[in-house]
Amino acid sequence: MSQQQISLPAKLINGGIAGIVGVTCVFPIDLAKTRLQNQRQGQQVYKSMMDCLVKTVRSEGYFGMYRGAAVNLTLVTPEKAIKLAANDFFRHHLAKDGKGLTVFKEMMAGCGAGMCQVVVTTPMEMLKIQLQDAGRLAQQRKPGMMSPTKLAATNALLSRSYNSGPVTSAPQAVSATQIAKELLHTQGIQGLYKGLGATLMRDVPFSIVYFPLFANLNRLGKPSPEESAPFYWAFLSGCAAGSTAAVAVNPCDVVKTRLQSLNKGSAEEAYDGVLDCVSKIMRKEGPSAFLKGAGCRALVIAPLFGIAQVMYFVGVGEYILDSSPLRLLSA
Repeated sequence: MSQQQISLPAKLINGGIAGIVGVTCVFPIDLAKTRLQNQRQGQQVYKSMMDCLVKTVRSEGYFGMYRGAAVNLTLVTPEKAIKLAANDFFRHHLAKDGKGLTVFKEMMAGCGAGMCQVVVTTPMEMLKIQLQDAGRLAQQRKPGMMSPTKLAATNALLSRSYNSGPVTSAPQAVSATQIAKELLHTQGIQGLYKGLGATLMRDVPFSIVYFPLFANLNRLGKPSPEESAPFYWAFLSGCAAGSTAAVAVNPCDVVKTRLQSLNKGSAEEAYDGVLDCVSKIMRKEGPSAFLKGAGCRALVIAPLFGIAQVMYFVGVGEYILDSSPLRLLSA
């Protein structure tokens, strides 16, 4: 089934299901990525991805690996749906007389998709990072391992960025909704869009690399120009293109993570913007700091986009629309 024949509602459903399935499978690795990227030299709590996951389970319990997953699962559906649907939309309008797109036009379509998705991506990442990084900050302050029953104390670290006065009562669990309300109340809508520039720096180049690379890799698996590549080839192409693009833009992801982290550990400095962040990381931690979490990010992104392409191949969205009253939407 060609991309042009798939209706917009079907694209949204395919992208949404792929996002939910993918995030559920790889979220612990994404949590490890965030914590590794936020570590400073001389303050390392974790030595590697596996070390981070083991310490997280020991100190926060199994579900500690899914801190921030709720906000990601809620917003990943529109985020992935917008990204994939926007790319198809731009590819369709850049194509002339049904002819294939040049690599440059494929890159332009990817650029448009990346610019569209940040409307959802920026606030989603902003909220997710605060929840993911709370455990790292708690372990940094307490050399000993916490028991799961003491995990509530980590939420005090989240609270201190949103409350002007000292905490006078026992710390309560802080949710993404509470963080969003506090940011809107104190900073307005721009509070949720802190790090927008860095998010654009990451997502636009990612889409410019990913979509043309996937299209050309997937084309290699077609038995003939008129036939589609087998589903396993679509999955492998999505994984290969996703992991390549993820590693290529990892320096931008490190900068975005640092800028969006409102809570700082002891001796962790704040940044005044993208250039200030890049300058301080380069001066104090060296070029290798920009590759922190690159392996984790590749492991997160590869299955996310591999699953997304399989959703397109199988036609889950089309099946749902054809089997329910929602089919009127695709008319």
